[in-house]
Amino acid sequence: MKIFPAKSILITGHTGFKGAWLSLLLKESGMKVVGVSLPPDTKPNLFEELYLGKIIEGHYEIDLSSRDSLVKLTEVFSLHEPEVVFHLAAQSLVRRGYREPQRTWAANVMGTVNLLEAVRLTKTAKVVIVVTTDKVYRNKNWPYPYRETDELGGKDPYSASKAAAELVALSYRESFFKDAGIALATVRAGNVIGGGDWAEERLIPDAVRAWSRGDALFVRNPQHIRPWQHVLEPLWGYILLAQRLFENPELADAYNFGPEPDEVFSVRDVIERARKLWGAEAKVVWGKGDEGPHEERILTLEIAKVRDVLGYFPKWRFDTALERTIKWYRDFYKGSDARRLCLEDMRMWEES
Repeated sequence: MKIFPAKSILITGHTGFKGAWLSLLLKESGMKVVGVSLPPDTKPNLFEELYLGKIIEGHYEIDLSSRDSLVKLTEVFSLHEPEVVFHLAAQSLVRRGYREPQRTWAANVMGTVNLLEAVRLTKTAKVVIVVTTDKVYRNKNWPYPYRETDELGGKDPYSASKAAAELVALSYRESFFKDAGIALATVRAGNVIGGGDWAEERLIPDAVRAWSRGDALFVRNPQHIRPWQHVLEPLWGYILLAQRLFENPELADAYNFGPEPDEVFSVRDVIERARKLWGAEAKVVWGKGDEGPHEERILTLEIAKVRDVLGYFPKWRFDTALERTIKWYRDFYKGSDARRLCLEDMRMWEES
């Protein structure tokens, strides 16, 4: 059953973790999916494990931050005429941002500019969802959740460049898209977990890598607090938002997607729970929180707006999300098919 009355949907960053899950979700919903992204940068990776290159309608490897990307993008838009665009392509790792600041700024700012410029020039899209992050807020390390009206900012290159991408989106919405009838929204999600993420320097992928080899996991910042959620939660939220924007462009704005207020845990809490699920062989070395570059200590999100405007409520409590995630990896390393594992999680999530 199609969820949009649209000819096709374009996803940037479809070779990444969230992008691959979103591509599968939309294909299973009967949509025509076109993807634009860099090649996968891990081995294994979910894009290849799901054989997405063979089942989606278009797969294009384009560096959105490059000078010639606009020409290539407009060709893709003209060929496939996507009416809904999900922009997930980004440099999405905080610590890599410190090592590669120029690449991070180029990918997250100019990549967004070039994508939105292609939308402006081709005029096929009716809805655009720009995915940023919960780290776009100027973090004051207070115990209160951040709302969409709070100040944007960011000390590290990743957070700051994503906050800048929010301003790029706002500028295009107000300067070009409103009058053209294009609904552009930005979405800010909490820390996502789920099977098929093999990125470096992310908590659960790092844990799975270490424990599957029989190594101890080193945890840099055990006391840091984040809003954790299964990847299916924000992705279905993005899809719901896109559906509503298709019907009512006046809803174009910024939206937080995160867990319920009581579903916020420290890194130590998360790893202790993951250890129990993985088994007795899961070893951990706890850091003192002073290793490596600066990362904010506390970050939580207020989701009252999506509850009120969209009727959106998270389905899975954190314990369920973590249990499903650890089971996914356990089964995968025992030889289970990644596509089957993802479809099983999708079915269970929908039925919950």
